[in-house]
Amino acid sequence: MKISTFLVLLLLTTAQTYSQTPCSTGRYASNVYTTINTTSNITYGQNSSWTGSNTTLKLDFYEPAADTAAVRPLIIWVHGGSFIGGSKLDIDVATWAQEFTKKGYVCASIDYRLGFFPIDSANAVKAVVRAVQDLKGAIRFFYKDRATTNTYKVDTNHIFIGGSSAGAITALHVAYLNDACEISDFLSASTIASLGGLEGTSGNPGYSTNVHAVLNGCGALARYSWLESGDVPLCSMHGTNDGTVKYNRGIVNPGTPLMYLDGSRMLHERACAVGVENTFYTFPNAPHVPYAGSQPYMDTTLNFMRDFLLKQMGCNDPDLQPANDWMETANLYSTEYCDGSPVDEVCSITQLAEYKEMKLLVYPNPAQNDVQVKWESFVNMRVALYDFAGRNLLTETVFSDGYILKRGNLQVGTYMLELTDKSGNKVVKKLIFN
Repeated sequence: MKISTFLVLLLLTTAQTYSQTPCSTGRYASNVYTTINTTSNITYGQNSSWTGSNTTLKLDFYEPAADTAAVRPLIIWVHGGSFIGGSKLDIDVATWAQEFTKKGYVCASIDYRLGFFPIDSANAVKAVVRAVQDLKGAIRFFYKDRATTNTYKVDTNHIFIGGSSAGAITALHVAYLNDACEISDFLSASTIASLGGLEGTSGNPGYSTNVHAVLNGCGALARYSWLESGDVPLCSMHGTNDGTVKYNRGIVNPGTPLMYLDGSRMLHERACAVGVENTFYTFPNAPHVPYAGSQPYMDTTLNFMRDFLLKQMGCNDPDLQPANDWMETANLYSTEYCDGSPVDEVCSITQLAEYKEMKLLVYPNPAQNDVQVKWESFVNMRVALYDFAGRNLLTETVFSDGYILKRGNLQVGTYMLELTDKSGNKVVKKLIFN
């Protein structure tokens, strides 16, 4: 009888344990922990600096106090500073590490090799390669730990990388630059080899550098075409008035103009074209890394990343900060793959509600006369038009799969077209009349 009772209790306990998944307990969605333990200056590797001296590579590790989970998803954060300054204690990455640790993730904020001279494009690319190598060394550090001592209890199926400015540039290149020939326009094969190749020698050889997704705060790729079908998901945030790393395509300028980079607007277009899961938040009229000096911007950023990460963890909590409409047309240009074939994919459908049921096509835009608005199926749709002062110029509800917006007496300028379905899903599209 005692044995039977024990088995019943065991089964009940096991069933209860499996029913209380992290998502159901609020982990990842809210601050379920209030106390954080931080272990500082953990050595994860070493490598030669740009001057040839040996550099010890260190990280700070954040974990919830009294956490009993056997495995925890990991976010590795990379600071900004134009590859010449900054540290793992910078306010943006340190805040992100603390806030997501409270939600039940574990986080690492890394230092990496800084500096380059002369200040020119070739040496800037070398600095990016060194940072990429160091981040890969940090990723391998946690794979090695999981396979050996398991000190940090990391779920290697859920390793995320992200950063701000130069840190985001680093994370993006770790995720999407996977062939040395892609970077041949910037560095010769012999130069790349002399640096240690794209994998580098920053420590923990033989272990994986695979990651689950990328968090991009005001970053860019050297070529949008490096983001290809089958690549890992992407979450981006960027201000339209970023003068350092351009929102669209433009010259990165941390005080000295260096080279053209493809900003978050370009990467969103590319991801849409090749079917890579992605979400994008535009900060209208905001400068470079606006979240670093503004609590409202920081709150928006934290909520937007939180929503994205929840989906990656398989949770279904409602969004706190839905994606908004992008601005500007992506400045696509002619480029090729390594095999010489042209890259010509563009996002042909303006997908303004990628994570809702509604898909929208608006054309022509910009327009001189009437505008066609199309969606997927016959539904009740509320169509509204506003000028940029917020004045409502038109409101109409239709049951259809499309709508013709008559220009009538509308003046040259920019307007906001708002569509709302019967479930309350709302999409806002910038509309320009020439």
